[in-house]
Amino acid sequence: MSAKELTILGETILPGQGKTLNMEIARLHTMTKLKVPVIIERAKVDGPTVLFTAGLHGDEINGTEIVRQMIARNINKPRAGTIICIPVVNIFGFVNQSREFPDGRDLNRVFPGSKKGSLASRFAYFLLKEIVPHVDYAIDFHAGGASRFNAPQIRIVPNDANLKALSEVFNAPFTLYSKNIPGSFRSACSKLGVKMLLFEGGKSLDINADVTQEGVRGAKRVLHHLGMLNPKKNLRLAERPTICIETSAWMRARESGLFQNPTKAGQFVTKGEVIACITDPFGKYEKKVRAPHSGYIINSNDSPIVYEGDAIFHISVKMG
Repeated sequence: MSAKELTILGETILPGQGKTLNMEIARLHTMTKLKVPVIIERAKVDGPTVLFTAGLHGDEINGTEIVRQMIARNINKPRAGTIICIPVVNIFGFVNQSREFPDGRDLNRVFPGSKKGSLASRFAYFLLKEIVPHVDYAIDFHAGGASRFNAPQIRIVPNDANLKALSEVFNAPFTLYSKNIPGSFRSACSKLGVKMLLFEGGKSLDINADVTQEGVRGAKRVLHHLGMLNPKKNLRLAERPTICIETSAWMRARESGLFQNPTKAGQFVTKGEVIACITDPFGKYEKKVRAPHSGYIINSNDSPIVYEGDAIFHISVKMG
């Protein structure tokens, strides 16, 4: 719960105050400082502390747009408790439009980090030390990589009733059960007792309006559920229950070629249905791609060219 005084990065934020702080972890090789803005808004009424993060991978811009809209529309100003927003965690990768940190490491695989480790490891350590101990709930926004488009979805660990209930409140089109990956931000937060939802939607280096609105609306529902949403903000109620997916499987290309893909993420397909086509560039052959089983397409490859063995569809197998 929010204390009367909240001190982050050496700054004290009182109830009713809002501040933008800057995390300064290191410099570029040009000696240029890169600051990571941390936007904090507190209500006068006590309540939970919720953290919204995006851009852990610097090229996943859709998540940044979701958090940006929450700030621009004053959704991050709570009626109770505290909301912390970090729209771009990996500012280094964001500047370079790349997934990794400048040291070549994936920030989402080095948690809990180390005070004297690599650049990415030091940043992970600093984030867990300075920000996360104040947090009760978190939503971390991601997007698909390598031209693969994720249908809007929440990912939670299996057999956690609290997270399951929270995912139902968020009400993304899909909820996927997936174990915590060692070294991930989600895993580190879980070990510290933070209830985190991981949102996936869209693809890297892209902003999709539908995905953005799913993210913003879901975050608003969670804030409303926690008694934190400003009553002046319109709340769109869920129109359908989230579809829970216990298991899913990747489908891979059997040939290399031009990928003709009319099937969108989120679509339901039936076993044997033609969902794409792989052709050569010279008009000599066309190979039909058929669904190996019935299920929802939760990730679809948007690349115009694929190679044999490339992941082209992620399809649900078993519903919860």
